[in-house]
Amino acid sequence: PPIADLENTISKNSDVVSVMSPAGCSHVNGFKVDNWKQNLRLIYQCFVWSGSVETRKRKAKSCICHLCGAHLNRLHSCLHCVFFGCFSKKHIHEHAKNKRHNLAIDLLYGGIYCFVCQDYIYDKDMEQIAKEEQRKAWKLQGRSPLLLCIGEKYSMWEPTKRELELLRHNPKRRKITANCTIGLRGLINLGNTCFMNCIVQALTHTPLLRDFFLSDRHKCEMQSNSCLVCEMSQLFQEFYSGHRSPHIPFRLLHLVWTHARHLAGYEQQDAHEFLIAALDVLHRHCKDDNGKKANNPNHCSCIIDQIFTGGLQSDVTCQVCHGVSTTIDPFWDISLDLPGSSTPFWPLSPGSDGSVVNGDSHPSGATTLTDCLRRFTRPEHLGSSAKIKCSGCHSYQESTKQLTMKRLPIVACFHLKRFEHSAKLRRKITTYVSFPLELDMTPFMASSKESRMNGQYQQPVDSYSLFAVVNHQGTLESGHYTTFIRQHKDQWFKCDDAIITKASIKDVLDSEGYLLFYHKQFLEYE
Repeated sequence: PPIADLENTISKNSDVVSVMSPAGCSHVNGFKVDNWKQNLRLIYQCFVWSGSVETRKRKAKSCICHLCGAHLNRLHSCLHCVFFGCFSKKHIHEHAKNKRHNLAIDLLYGGIYCFVCQDYIYDKDMEQIAKEEQRKAWKLQGRSPLLLCIGEKYSMWEPTKRELELLRHNPKRRKITANCTIGLRGLINLGNTCFMNCIVQALTHTPLLRDFFLSDRHKCEMQSNSCLVCEMSQLFQEFYSGHRSPHIPFRLLHLVWTHARHLAGYEQQDAHEFLIAALDVLHRHCKDDNGKKANNPNHCSCIIDQIFTGGLQSDVTCQVCHGVSTTIDPFWDISLDLPGSSTPFWPLSPGSDGSVVNGDSHPSGATTLTDCLRRFTRPEHLGSSAKIKCSGCHSYQESTKQLTMKRLPIVACFHLKRFEHSAKLRRKITTYVSFPLELDMTPFMASSKESRMNGQYQQPVDSYSLFAVVNHQGTLESGHYTTFIRQHKDQWFKCDDAIITKASIKDVLDSEGYLLFYHKQFLEYE
């Protein structure tokens, strides 16, 4: 139907008083009147899934922001009238505020957003319509029955008869409140094992990893007494069991000694080294979606790679012909040089005078995490002693090298290189580095570099939120590791082996910082 007809149909239902409902978002009730199902189906058919060639052409022509004319920027459509607006630039928010139209639909993924709740909402009836229209669109596009099953990968959960029976026989429910301490549990130090305890605290409070293990997703094909993933699964059960007494991680320590021999013994070890070793063993003991062992870090869909693996792009540019050679390597963490090390540090950001940089203010003269990332991604001249053979010139030439992020992981771990080891020098670097609660990684993406070269501005899209900080107190020879972890929004705790104490955000941000764990704020299906 033409857009004018659709507008007339939908506008009849725009001025309806919401009726509060105890289940889910109550604001959908203002939309659920008269022919709301037919109207919603029309929107999905014409502007979201667009199964036929005709509707796809109409969507491409009609779906632009009514304020700025853009096609992108997470375009949403008002559910109460025909208005398209950018979500990124908040044009759809302005419309919702001015017209008091509370609901809008994401034209790419079909999610319903409520501007009163300020979140995407779930409604069983709307979800069913979205699913039905999506499958109709796929059939119109000629997709095979096998491909239609892809949609079932993200189908809504329905309890089985066995699960319903268990729920009936076990009516007691554990409620998660703002002051809930479920998940907080100390760990006994088994003799210089604080390096292990601090990493375990960070991993057990990684949201997607917690969801994976608590939903019993691991299917073991090894002997359970030798599988580190099985032990991690048990560890999550212990942490979220509600028990308050400190846990003794002796089985975990034994398995680490078994599978990472270089960490065996009671000497103090490096927490960063333990993190990489633990991820490596977990990765090897996992299996990918096809049931094969996860041996190739470039082609793996195990839970470890899904959460922690990113892609680091290296561009080497010939100084003569300006030809570019690009390689992309997987990474689990990003190691950053600090001022005060033997490696010259440059640049300091213009904001080092105390202004706001990347979402957070910092003391005058302090180095920021953004400074470290700028240095990490700056072009580096390799010099005459490191000439490369240029495929364009067919001879060895001087070149520049620049690192950028091709693909960011869900959890970004930043390793501040505080321990310096060289032939002449072994010391700890105590330089204070200011790090923010919210971090925008957009400037350090390969796509941002390309946009700048083309004279384009890229909207911030890669936002991260801090959820764990590992600290080291002491010297290189004798020290102790602790962890700050975020339990709920703005609720932080300090984990010092068996002792858990409440911490303020100031305590977290004022700490020295050795390993910084950030979680991606917005996740999308790939």
